[in-house]
Amino acid sequence: MLANYLIGLREGLEAALIVTILVAYVVKIDRRDVLRRIWLGVGLAVLLALAIGAALTFGTYGLSFAAQETIGGILSIAATGLVTWMVFWMLRTARDLSGHLRGSIDRSLLGTGLGLVVVAFVAVGREGIETALFIWAAVQATGETALPLLGAALGIVTAVGLGWLVYSGMLRINLAKFFTWTGGILIVVAAGVLSYGVHDLQEAGVLPGLHSLAFDVSAAIPPDSWYGTLLKGTLNFSPVTTWLELAVWTGYTATCLTLFIRASRDQRRVRPAPRRSAPATVPAR
Repeated sequence: MLANYLIGLREGLEAALIVTILVAYVVKIDRRDVLRRIWLGVGLAVLLALAIGAALTFGTYGLSFAAQETIGGILSIAATGLVTWMVFWMLRTARDLSGHLRGSIDRSLLGTGLGLVVVAFVAVGREGIETALFIWAAVQATGETALPLLGAALGIVTAVGLGWLVYSGMLRINLAKFFTWTGGILIVVAAGVLSYGVHDLQEAGVLPGLHSLAFDVSAAIPPDSWYGTLLKGTLNFSPVTTWLELAVWTGYTATCLTLFIRASRDQRRVRPAPRRSAPATVPAR
């Protein structure tokens, strides 16, 4: 549940900040007449995410076990790829997210301004798709539905609340620090989803080594115990792990964390000297 809360919070906050910047900027330049187009794009993005979630949930019914495991494995790997890309993209973009979006708004306001629907739809829809795919993969990995969905929902609600506080001027968020810390945690979470995706493909017979175990600690960490459930829900830890799963988990975690730490250090080196008044944050309005 904690991992799903984190993905809901991070993706939801990114979407909330995008909407906050879009709304605040058009209000600032006195173009309230285009606000409905922004909310139309946001609404369409939410519907798209819900449709994808429904398709992932109900689309595999009636398929054979091997087909379900194959699809589950491929989608889990795809979810890991999307989250990894998102983590590194936001690490580079967090400090200039406002300027990037304002440029898109200025271009979209030319002519009829309908381009704002597209800007809002693409910006928010990307987060929605990533969330739907990752939460679905987490549900498949844990074998539970209620807790992952509840965790993600609570994260999204928290993100919406934070977005409103930012817009109202009651809260300022240092995006660089927030997305750096959550990005490092999500890399570890994504490694567990990737490992489970590999396990699915092994069960489907697509990948070998299903019975070649690296360790089996199910006696010490029963999957149905509270601590086994906690490890499964937060890190997607499996007490019975094959050598291929372990190799994939270790290789992904070591490579991505190393690159992430280096990229984070590079971002700090090239960052201009901050003003004394406040750190790099998202302006409310």
